[in-house]
Amino acid sequence: MAEPPALPAAGLSSAEAAARLAAGGANVLPTPRRTPVWRRFVAELVHFFALLFWVAGALAVIAGLPQLGIAVFVVVVLNGVFAFIQEQRAEHAAERLRDLLPRRATVVRDGVAVEVAADELVVGDLVVLAEGDRVSADLRLDRVHALAVDTSTLTGESVPAHPSSGEQVFAGCFVVEGEAHATVVATGPGTRLAGIARLTRSQRPAPSPLRAELNRVSRIIAFVAVAVGVVFFGAALLVGTPASGGFLFAIGVTVAVVPCGLLPTVTLSLAMGAQRMASRHALVRHLEAVETLGSTTFICTDKTGTLTRNEMAAVEVWMPGGEATIDGNGYEPSAVVGCTPLSCRSDLVELARVAARCSNGRIACHDGEWLARGDPMEAALHALARRVGVDEEADAVERPETARFPFDARRRRMSVIAGGSVLVKGAPDAVLPCCDDVPGVHEALHDLARRGLRVLAIASRPTGTALPASAAEAEEGLTLLGLVGLEDPPRRGAAEAIAACRRSGIRVAMVTGDHPETARAIADEVGLAGDDATVVVGAELPTDDDELGELIDRDDLVVARVSPEDKLRIATVLTGRGHVVAMTGDGVNDAPALREAAIGVAMGRSGTDVAREAADLVLLEDDFATIVAAIEQGRSTFANIRRFLTYHLTDNVAELAPFVVWALSGTTIPLAIGVLQVLALDIGTDVLPALALGAEPPAPRVLDQPPTNRLHLLDRSVFVRAFGVLGPVEALVELAAFMTTFLALGWRPGDDFPDGAPLLAASGAAFTAVVLGQVANAFACRSTTAFAWRLPLGRNRLLPFAIATELAMLVAFLFIGPLARLLEQAPPTAVGLLVALLAMPAVLVADTVQKAAKRVRDRGRSARTCFTRSSSARRDRGELAGRARG
Repeated sequence: MAEPPALPAAGLSSAEAAARLAAGGANVLPTPRRTPVWRRFVAELVHFFALLFWVAGALAVIAGLPQLGIAVFVVVVLNGVFAFIQEQRAEHAAERLRDLLPRRATVVRDGVAVEVAADELVVGDLVVLAEGDRVSADLRLDRVHALAVDTSTLTGESVPAHPSSGEQVFAGCFVVEGEAHATVVATGPGTRLAGIARLTRSQRPAPSPLRAELNRVSRIIAFVAVAVGVVFFGAALLVGTPASGGFLFAIGVTVAVVPCGLLPTVTLSLAMGAQRMASRHALVRHLEAVETLGSTTFICTDKTGTLTRNEMAAVEVWMPGGEATIDGNGYEPSAVVGCTPLSCRSDLVELARVAARCSNGRIACHDGEWLARGDPMEAALHALARRVGVDEEADAVERPETARFPFDARRRRMSVIAGGSVLVKGAPDAVLPCCDDVPGVHEALHDLARRGLRVLAIASRPTGTALPASAAEAEEGLTLLGLVGLEDPPRRGAAEAIAACRRSGIRVAMVTGDHPETARAIADEVGLAGDDATVVVGAELPTDDDELGELIDRDDLVVARVSPEDKLRIATVLTGRGHVVAMTGDGVNDAPALREAAIGVAMGRSGTDVAREAADLVLLEDDFATIVAAIEQGRSTFANIRRFLTYHLTDNVAELAPFVVWALSGTTIPLAIGVLQVLALDIGTDVLPALALGAEPPAPRVLDQPPTNRLHLLDRSVFVRAFGVLGPVEALVELAAFMTTFLALGWRPGDDFPDGAPLLAASGAAFTAVVLGQVANAFACRSTTAFAWRLPLGRNRLLPFAIATELAMLVAFLFIGPLARLLEQAPPTAVGLLVALLAMPAVLVADTVQKAAKRVRDRGRSARTCFTRSSSARRDRGELAGRARG
């Protein structure tokens, strides 16, 4: 009969342990060099997009417009502060790995078991492990007693391992059952955990798709601004302006072309997207990840704890006299139990009683939730017993245990002697040879295993008059009670989420450390793998990156038994093939790949601290379906950025038009609006409406569109709408309001333009026209296809408030004396105001005409495509008929 191992004779002496500690260092993971806080803050101020505005502000100061320059600087700094605060929870994945090491460990020193600080362990120490301990260092097992170790955080394997003497267990694992004595073979930097830490720290993620797009937009805007500045400098020289004056004027125009409100609008829009995701139980750790989700083209998902619940459940039982199904929720002791035939219910109860007596795992209710205590598989057997009505406490009193032969990796079964019976549980291939032959058992076993269930065999026999003296003697002549099929069930909504991803043009592959058959079964159950699915194991992956890319860049892929290095390499290869990769995971082994992927997605409840800190997105409810909602929000955010980019660029056309007229007239016609008025528009009246456009909810069919990585923020369609349609109309009304004000005040063509009050009133009318045009533009930009009046205001409750605030700011800029004088404008005359009011219907009419024309063009293109396909089909049918006649 097996007994717990006795203590080793001596272990290391205290002196030897101290010497080794001094020579080898403490048992702690290397601390990575942290980026100073000030450097992280500065990074928010000097990225390429922000540099564009720093240059604009500096040019404004050079041009003699210090107010404009200071205002631009303030916008950049405030934006940087906001982004820094949002992202202050910086990634510390490698540092958080240290939290997996316990603070205390039991070792044998000088022949006595003592408790020491875990960081004082040294190579050669003899460690005593017991149930509930976290492994402190990499260990070689010397003696084991019914040992079961949870390695899921390192390997992804959902079922505890049962290592034997001579095998290793690694730092960061948990002892869920049994005892062991082991020798330390590696500490601190030499552990497998430290290797994962180094692998995690070595990843330097590439710029996000949004950052790349914003850099592209910055380059385009910078090119346009400089080109416009050069043109206006040349125009100034042609009309006789001194070179110094022309240069300063050109700088002012260059600054005016830059949409200063774009930077804070982008940041605030991402923040709102992050808040919306939070309301749907998804925590965004880095703002740019909001949009990157919309660009995702490939999801590599873990199995355990991601697609599944990371909890075992007995779902089917086969017995010689019938079958039973159990439909329950997690580890709850209540469930729907069905028996076929009904007469086998008593057999099921006896099987469940024996299984529970052979198990150390338990279930317990904590804060209203039933949780596993110990080995999840044994806890599932405990839940099974409770579900069929077994009273284990009463049974233990009635049939007390007299002996136990614990599980070991060689026998692959265990047994208990209680109440005059031998009760046995173990792997079917280890138990069935000890049982009398039962018809149909092998077919039943094959069927359960084929469906990916983990199968245990339960058996028993009377002890007779003498107690067995050994496991071999006890575990013979058994009567098979039945087979129990257990599974880690899929999460609710996982199948629907995967189907939605595929409808969205996103490929999904399972990349897991679990067993291939188990992974394939879950993949089948959630609809991830079809009949032609490819299942490979990590050891079989090609060493050549091109061959690996060809293998994994497909649908219906399951990769099992992967190492952290495999997952990292898969993410790297897919990225190299042009994919925007989202990698999901919850274990320590997932951290390097989470860092490498464009989007690392971790589970919030079942995930480790390491995975959460390495991720860009944390699913607070561990619901894979939340990824679909996050992708939907990401695509919506991308569309919203395009909306307010169109909005800002339309405004820029109206802001630039007065400078064009001034240059073409040889400076005869004064500027309708000045540089400070441009600033008041960009970072004043325009900001809230643009932000409201950033809050536009997802379109109904946004998931039916391809990933946004195939689009640009600034493309031909944005240019056409802003520069070819909406902007020119807004600019035309602006200039009309400016000129009609002079006409109403007595000016006639050929006269010199008056200055003073008439010019201030005309400039106020032009400014009013631009603001009112932007009011209409905000409604027009809500959709690129739907007419403005058909979009209900209730879908975007922020927009009416933003418009009201914009109009209030317009009144303040016109009627509050100091502000009006600063902007060099005055309230418009009645005629000027009347013309300015035409900006709203003019912009809406232009928008409607453009969208209607686009619909006609799209229908014509669709009709031509259908006609071409129909003609091709008729031609093919004709060729086939001709061949048939021939």
